[in-house]
Parts: sequence; structure tokens; C-alpha cells
Amino acid sequence: MKLTEELLSYYNDHAEEAKELLMELAQIPAPSHHEEKRAEFCKNWLEQQGAKGVYIDETLNVVYPIGDTGSNKLMVFEAHSDVVFPDMEPLPLKVENGRIYCPGVGDDTAHVVAMLMTAKYIAQNNLQPKDAGVLIIVNSCEEGLGNLKGTRAIFERYGDRVEEFITFDAFAGRAADRAVGSRRYKVEIATEGGHSYGAFGNRNAIAYLAALINDLYNMKVPTRGKTTYNVGKISGGTSVNTIAQNAEMLYEFRSDDREDLAEMEAHFNAAIDFYRAKGVEVKVTLVGDRPCSGEIDLARQQTMKDRVAKATERYYGIDKMAYHAGSTDCNIPLSMGIPALSVGCKKGFGTHTRGEYIEIDGILPGLKVAGELILFHF
Repeated sequence: MKLTEELLSYYNDHAEEAKELLMELAQIPAPSHHEEKRAEFCKNWLEQQGAKGVYIDETLNVVYPIGDTGSNKLMVFEAHSDVVFPDMEPLPLKVENGRIYCPGVGDDTAHVVAMLMTAKYIAQNNLQPKDAGVLIIVNSCEEGLGNLKGTRAIFERYGDRVEEFITFDAFAGRAADRAVGSRRYKVEIATEGGHSYGAFGNRNAIAYLAALINDLYNMKVPTRGKTTYNVGKISGGTSVNTIAQNAEMLYEFRSDDREDLAEMEAHFNAAIDFYRAKGVEVKVTLVGDRPCSGEIDLARQQTMKDRVAKATERYYGIDKMAYHAGSTDCNIPLSMGIPALSVGCKKGFGTHTRGEYIEIDGILPGLKVAGELILFHF
């Protein structure tokens, strides 16, 4: 549904407000599992615009339910509040050459603002959805070891009622329509260690960890889909003249194919069992688990994709969408067979770096894309 002249005027008239809101929200620290300040800000802001029934759940999701009867079908729209940066002090922001620079400003703060501005219009005009309830959610714990905690909680509460799901979390002209599943592990190795000279010959935890990593990296990945693996962090030992008693790593593998993911899991478990059989103490902790896609109604998902493509072309002038597999909040509904997309409403660069920025001239079209997709149901 194309935006009416009244709605186009609303977004045009409130573009500067959206920019100011973005700059204020972007500076509020929000590492995964610690989104309290952003959650409280968003809840208060929504209530100030007249939104009713807004609540913060136990996982720090901010939920604005509209037309939810408790039993009707639901359309869910999300944008995540957390950023990858651990800062607990205000994040540094600057405006320069038509850009807003701030860690996390595009991923995903710009999308939160795009969604909030449409929520404001809905609240102030007391709009009610046509055929199903709508949930507008600023969700928590999308990034890294947040492990999609916020979205998991939403689907535990509402899952059997959700018809469609869109999360705003990509660049304009791009959308994820398939889920990249992953497993993430913390692996800890312990040995007797000792003095590097006096106890020479004792087992060294670092040496065993290095050997394990080598074995994992020698695997030829399956090729049904795209499958990757990575050791992202290692630590351990005590000093240069100490045989290390402890060493640990963070390891992940991911794939857009369920069978490939299972094959990677089997290889990982076999490697761990090999070292345990040597009498090495190996502790494995699952720290992240994101599912692949299940069986989706592709016709319904295509209808959603068509709406996204039309809105993106209309407001950004991009006439061809780029679809890809991704690791996003969509993983949860897609794994349950619910049509879902991760959609972009921003222009910028530097995602997950401290030099991240968005283009100011991309804010207004982003408001309109998000608005058209949400207001289709009103």
C-alpha cells in the first residue's frame, strides 16, 4: 500500500525530529544483556507520544501491542536495541559531511528510530490494525552472544499466533530471507602444568588447544549450502616460564543448511572426544545456538518480498533488491516455518566498527519504507 499524501507529509515534517531522536538514542550505551537504559528511554518516549499498553518484558524487550485481543493472529515488527560495543558510558557521536558517526548508529539504532516514528503516528491517530494485531518491538540481545534472547522470548509468548515477521536490520536494498544457523562454543582445556624447566615434559594446555584448533581447521567443510567456521578468541597460561595449566577459546561454525550444520557438529564432537580419550580435561560450554530455516510458505514470503521491493524502489530509488541468507532475529520465526524478512532502511558504512556512520539523507526514505510496511496492516 502506497503511503497517502497525509502520511508522506507526516514523515517529511518529522524528518528533523527523527534525526534528533536518532542522535540522542545512539549515544545511550546498550551492550547485549544490558539494554536497560535504551529500553527505558524507548518505553518513556512511546508513552509520551500517547502509546498505550507499552511494557518492558523480563528480557528487556520494549513491546507496543496494537489491536492484540489475546487470541488473534499477529504481525510482528522489530528493531534491536543492543550494539556490539561493551561501553557503559555514552557512545561518542559526531556529525560531519552529511553523516552521523557513532558506534551502533546504523546497527541498529537508525532502524529503531524509523519504527518509533511510525509508532508515534499510530498512537497519536489511534489507528487500529485491519485483520490482525500488530506488535512493534524494540528487542534485546540480537548481537553476538546475546543469542537472540529477546526474540526467543517473544516467540515463547506469542509464537503460535504470529503470521508474519519483519525485523529492520540491513542496508537499503538488501534483505535476508533465509537463516544462517550457528553453534558457538567456549572450549576450556586443563592439564597439570608446572615449571617450564623443573617440570618439563608435563602436558601444556596451550599446546593441546593449539592442536585441537589445527584439527578443526583441517576439516573440509560440507558444501550443500555455505558453511564456515572460526576461532575468534583464545587465552590461557600464566607466564613465559610456566607450563600452562589452562587455555580456552571461543569457536563457532555456521551454515545456511541444516545438514551441513549437523555435520559440523559431529566433527566438532569427534575432535573433542579424541582429546578426552587422551586423558585431557576438556570442558565445552554452548554459548550460542541459532537455528537454520525450516519449511516456509514461500508464496506468502514472496508476497512480503514484493511489498519490500516496491517500498524500497519508491523511496530509495533502488529497483532491484539483493536477497541473502543472514544471521538475524529472523532465525527464530524462520526455524518455526513463519515467513520472515530482515529489511534495510538505512544508508551507511562501517557496521560493527567504531567508525560506523549513516548518511543523513537516508533517514527520511528509511522512515517511509518502515512506515509503508507497518501501515500496510492498518
